Amino acid sequence: MMTAQSVHDPVEDLTLEECWELLELEEFGRLAYRLVDEVHIVPINYLVDNRSLLFRTASGNKLLAAALQSDVAFEIDWHDLEGAWSVVARGVLRRLEEDEQGRADDLAGRPWVSTPKYDVVELIPVAVTGKRFRLDLGDVTRP
Repeated sequence: MMTAQSVHDPVEDLTLEECWELLELEEFGRLAYRLVDEVHIVPINYLVDNRSLLFRTASGNKLLAAALQSDVAFEIDWHDLEGAWSVVARGVLRRLEEDEQGRADDLAGRPWVSTPKYDVVELIPVAVTGKRFRLDLGDVTRP
């Protein structure tokens, strides 16, 4: 949706509600986290549940980041030739206890890779922000 402001300004802040609407529409994004002195970024399938993000994972770095309560960032985006948007959620991870894992039942059919993922991790956002961009690509064509 273009507003009067966006006709003149190619970059527009998304409202918090718009950010959550976009997060709820998507199911795939990128999670960035730090472990000791390395920054990792990985694709994940996710689900929005009560203004937090849930994803299943196997044992490994994401689970370790949750145990260490590492600061994380999660990003989704989209673009075409006329516009683009990006939403970023910043927060911390925590592994759900066994009695809470039912919150992720809707994730059962979502994984794109069929490796076993027995643990559920929650990203609890402390900030959710987004931007919409009006693109002016002219006669740019893609190879």
